[in-house]
Amino acid sequence: MAFQKENMEVEITSTEFIKPSSPTPNHLQIYKLSFFDQIADEAHLPLVLFYPPTNNTNYAAHEQQLHQSLSRILTHVYPISGRFTEDDSVSCQDQGVKFVKAKVNSKLSEFLEKAHKDVNLALLCWPQDTWNVDDTNLFTMPIVIVQITEFECGGLALSMSHAHTAMDGFTTFTFINEWSKVCRLEISEEKIDFLSFNLPDVFPSRDLSKLLLPRVPPKEDRAEAKLVAKRLYINEDSISRLREEVGNICFKPSRVEMIIALLWRALIRASEKKHGYLRRSLIGVPINMRPKLISLPQVEKSFGNLVIDAPVKFVPGENNMELRDLVKLIRDTVKETIIACDKTSPEDVVTAVANIYNGSFIGPEWGGSEEVDMYTSSSLCRFPIQEADFGWGKPCLMHFGSRHNQCCWLYDAECGNGICVQMDLKETNVHLFECEDDIKSFFEF
Repeated sequence: MAFQKENMEVEITSTEFIKPSSPTPNHLQIYKLSFFDQIADEAHLPLVLFYPPTNNTNYAAHEQQLHQSLSRILTHVYPISGRFTEDDSVSCQDQGVKFVKAKVNSKLSEFLEKAHKDVNLALLCWPQDTWNVDDTNLFTMPIVIVQITEFECGGLALSMSHAHTAMDGFTTFTFINEWSKVCRLEISEEKIDFLSFNLPDVFPSRDLSKLLLPRVPPKEDRAEAKLVAKRLYINEDSISRLREEVGNICFKPSRVEMIIALLWRALIRASEKKHGYLRRSLIGVPINMRPKLISLPQVEKSFGNLVIDAPVKFVPGENNMELRDLVKLIRDTVKETIIACDKTSPEDVVTAVANIYNGSFIGPEWGGSEEVDMYTSSSLCRFPIQEADFGWGKPCLMHFGSRHNQCCWLYDAECGNGICVQMDLKETNVHLFECEDDIKSFFEF
């Protein structure tokens, strides 16, 4: 089986299922989803890491070690070897993680040169199963699919795609980082212990119809949205200039807060040019709640989903478009969201989260309105993913996303102190966004 793009052809050479090295005990074979799993987006989210050729990237020499280390770590992270059932649970009978091996008729250096200009080329290294995922086939697929793609020069691409219903970013990046350690250091099965599996006990699944408003059907089919990715880079000097432009406010904003505000303002202005008037805009800023729930310290390293999107809202006539005002709006909304959700009782946490979703992401006034532009921003800065060394060195380029939401992904640049941004935007919005002064003034393409 082969598929191609830009004269590059990827051929699938083998497919198998990697199972835990030890059988999952009977008492763990049914893993119930948590409330936060239930409300997670129904999508498969791929991540691709690229490894330049070195003396150690001979995949044939490392294949057995990679398979065995995955098998060992699956014994600890047993739910991802299972399959979803119809009753908000995972059947953990060691069905296995799908493992795909492929090769591409290109050198990695040639591929990366093109991918820096067109990051959509990274789709060639995604598992094909994830290209057209929706709620009709999501729950029949493996929860995790791994693909190793070999380049002619010996370079490698490692892609891992996971069902968001089972895992959030914290879980995924922690898993990949720990897997790389197990592989590189040949850690034994009995010494692997880095996640807890208590979220379903703390936040059990429930009848969402009694908590959440009915979801409004999407404004357009995901397959028809034609989302494309653009890669931007903001260097250290530009970040310093941006800080000067933000100016004095009552706190020192983080680099991420300033960059999100800058990107959001460009999106708001691009939408104004497209529609002919200034529209309401909503950007969700995901918060990993594990370290924020002070009264529930047992969830600090929990497997699964424990994320809440802070709903940052721009209303024409009510909110100013000065950068300092948008930065403060982002900071205040995130802080208010954390305070609203940090409750002593898990039931109170669930109620608070349901109120936020009903009021912002589902209800007709915002999430269900065709007069609102919706975006998501996700910062992966300071996550350990760039340390994922399987014995081949550190990755040189990363690629995220599933092309189903308009999203900006921020992550630390491979070199220096700059930040890379991957923008997943509707094809019809890309040119207007790229032409905005904010983008031309601060970013490199």
